[in-house]
Amino acid sequence: MQAVSYNQEEDVYNADMPMGRPATKPRTPMGERISQAREQAGLTQEHLAQKLNVTQRVVTYWERKPVALKAEQLAALAEALGVTGDFLLGRDESKPRGQGPAGRLRLLFERASKLSRAQQTKVAEFVEPFVERQEKNG
Repeated sequence: MQAVSYNQEEDVYNADMPMGRPATKPRTPMGERISQAREQAGLTQEHLAQKLNVTQRVVTYWERKPVALKAEQLAALAEALGVTGDFLLGRDESKPRGQGPAGRLRLLFERASKLSRAQQTKVAEFVEPFVERQEKNG
């Protein structure tokens, strides 16, 4: 029998691979709506968790398991995602409307979203201060 060695310096994962384990069960209908709205808002589970002051595991749980959210949790989740509580509950059949920019700027940000994480960080480092200055100047 031949021993197999593993070179720990070799990175078997890369930025193009999806994060986390693949799901073994389908999402619940509400979980699917939460996931859809989160992705439409351009948020990761971690970013959404930070906005709601919960852990990423809680967001994963909401997207994967049948849950009964408290009214205040549902309201905060809907607000963070830019959708209505009715949409999350499945009462509103309309799809969430994109909250992002329109036209040329949206296309530019869609192109930027396909860049590497490091390149996206550089874009954000340029854009954020510019936007902040414009907001201050009115």
